[in-house]
Amino acid sequence: MIRIDAHHHLWDLSRRAQGWLDGPAMAPIRRDFTPADLEAVAAGAGIDRTVLVQVLADIDETREFLVTADECETIAAVVGWADLTSPRVAEDLADLRAGRGGHLLAAIRHLVQAEEDPAWLTRPEVLAGLKAVAAQGLAYDLLVVPHQLPAAIAAVRAVPELTFVLDHIAKPPIASGEREPWAGLIAELAAEPNVLCKLSGMVTEADPARWTVADLRPYAQGVLEAFGASRVMFGSDWPVCLLAGDYDRVLGAARELTDGLSAAEREDVFGGTAVRAYRLEGVER
Repeated sequence: MIRIDAHHHLWDLSRRAQGWLDGPAMAPIRRDFTPADLEAVAAGAGIDRTVLVQVLADIDETREFLVTADECETIAAVVGWADLTSPRVAEDLADLRAGRGGHLLAAIRHLVQAEEDPAWLTRPEVLAGLKAVAAQGLAYDLLVVPHQLPAAIAAVRAVPELTFVLDHIAKPPIASGEREPWAGLIAELAAEPNVLCKLSGMVTEADPARWTVADLRPYAQGVLEAFGASRVMFGSDWPVCLLAGDYDRVLGAARELTDGLSAAEREDVFGGTAVRAYRLEGVER
């Protein structure tokens, strides 16, 4: 089985400012994270390949990530950014794919969680952009929080030809232990066949200093029951996860949360689902 981490980031503070890292809470990760750092933690954890995900709403970052992925054997694909609201989005996507490393562009993502309009995903210009993503044969990563799930469901239904990948299980309030309305909305979203889900980002939604696997289990179980293992994939969210636990602890938690699955189902979660979602059929160890 090829083992894939379907969600991680990189950044170089000397190359591009990361304003979201300001403040004392982010101090542990306010430094550069390089491909060499990635390769070290991935190799140590037994991860074969990874998916690099955009950090900023900056198409130049995506261009750089594609070059980085072309140079780094560990990175199998890139989830980049493009302005979905632009009338040039189709041309922008084509330009990305035509550039160096363009064959490694697997999906597009926008920081929807930061949009004040809870219905942002259903704006006509955004839906047109999502259709352009589908036309390029790419997937779309959904980064939303629970109150944005109704709009996500509407967008998924409006663009059935597009594969959507839900990031961080939609960031439920794990620290408080609340499950509704998140659980009901997750079940509704999972009923749409063109949606998959990343088992990622949970530790930073729990109490970062005190979380246990038991805290995560109801949410992970809810996702696995709603989507099925064949539509769930592991993502570390490294290095953001370092705010709550190191790479090995996060991976270990994911393995413990899936210990009730069959061997074939675990192969999906830790590799097969990512291969299908991001069209990584040619990926080898």
